Amino acid sequence: MLITIRNIVVYTILSILICSGSNAQTLKPGFDADEYIGVLQRSSLHVDKQFQGNLPKEMNFDRIYISPKMGLHNKWDLWLSKDKTTIAINLRGTTSDVDNWLENFYTAMIPATGSLALDGKTQFNYKFANDPKAMVHVGWSVGICSLIPDIMEKINLWYGKGVKQIIIEGHSQGGALAFLLSAYVYYQVADGKLPKDLVVKTYCSAPPKPGNLYFAYDFDFCHRGGWAQAVVNEADWVPEMPFSVQTVSDINMNPFALTNKTMSKNLIVRWYTKHIYKSLDRHTRSAQKKFEKFLGKVIYKQVKKYMKEFRQPEYGGSCNYARAGNPVVLEPDAAYYERFPDTGSNIFRNHLFEPYYYLVNKQYK
Repeated sequence: MLITIRNIVVYTILSILICSGSNAQTLKPGFDADEYIGVLQRSSLHVDKQFQGNLPKEMNFDRIYISPKMGLHNKWDLWLSKDKTTIAINLRGTTSDVDNWLENFYTAMIPATGSLALDGKTQFNYKFANDPKAMVHVGWSVGICSLIPDIMEKINLWYGKGVKQIIIEGHSQGGALAFLLSAYVYYQVADGKLPKDLVVKTYCSAPPKPGNLYFAYDFDFCHRGGWAQAVVNEADWVPEMPFSVQTVSDINMNPFALTNKTMSKNLIVRWYTKHIYKSLDRHTRSAQKKFEKFLGKVIYKQVKKYMKEFRQPEYGGSCNYARAGNPVVLEPDAAYYERFPDTGSNIFRNHLFEPYYYLVNKQYK
């Protein structure tokens, strides 16, 4: 068989293409323990060494960008995979700074589609859900909307370099921000403002609840098939936050009114049912208004000390928070509590990176 120079060149090119293709990492739906360990490793670098835990060093990605502080002391890092096929957008969690803690406590809800006046110059338009009943946490919305312009610039930059895969990730407050950023990116793609061939996967680690039930419905539908994971340690109290109050107006229809009409023709029974309903409705509405007053309007006055031009948005009249994302549950056992004893001296003991790393290795590897 005659081997020509042309054949040698063709075989060489094909070999390079086959080898490079076999080494490239392709994002797939569903929980991947190794991917999630990478999320923990990257997220842990935002905190002091004493809180990072005994995690191995990140080996699959390189950090190529660290953002400046924006909004309420928010930051994010950009990581590039070794094979240069994927970028990871890692959102920092809560810091010890007062304004960043105010972001967590600023728990009034705003519509999931709207605009925020972050400064005196512009209104930032956002879309986190298509459902008009969907609402989200105002503090975390302020945080992520402060970061989004910088993040979008980097997404477009690396897409121009051929990188079409994105992991959106964060731990704790960073997990809450990851919900909102992932929702925002989804609708940017759907509305033709980002390329259609982007592949986006989300890991929300130890995340608090980002919005109401209708936001959760919208988010889970948009990310159906396993493209957004919410990883939770059962012993961690942070995913149970914020406090939630459900009123009748948070439900698609009023089941009490329907029951009152159909359950009985007895006037006394119907009167008593109506009396109970009004009492329950009055107390839950009162609780919701107090939450909105103190965790909305009062906290806003403190937030404004750090974002002087930020204008108070109109709140949505709800605080019915719900979990979102595909749940990945880490269940502590006796061995876990021996390794991480709850002494009461550290309320974040079960929220840190090492307990999550220990459990995911034990239960999902």
